[in-house]
Amino acid sequence: MNKVVLEHYPAERLPDDIRRELGGAISVTVTVEEERPQGVSAAELVAMLKREKAKPGFKSVSIEEATARIRALRDEWDDE
Repeated sequence: MNKVVLEHYPAERLPDDIRRELGGAISVTVTVEEERPQGVSAAELVAMLKREKAKPGFKSVSIEEATARIRALRDEWDDE
């Protein structure tokens, strides 16, 4: 996660909405951190999966079919 700290930063260079919150401050310390993306709840994940399955052309595969596809791809890579 990225973090930037600017000490003794001129308050006059801040955006107006932030500057108003600081009153008459002349110099400030600004800390900026990247926000982590919000996680997806279980209910949202289930809804997403249902939407994907409802799309035209969706084809469900069995575990055996998926395993066979992966093994075939792996065999192709081994042959190269």
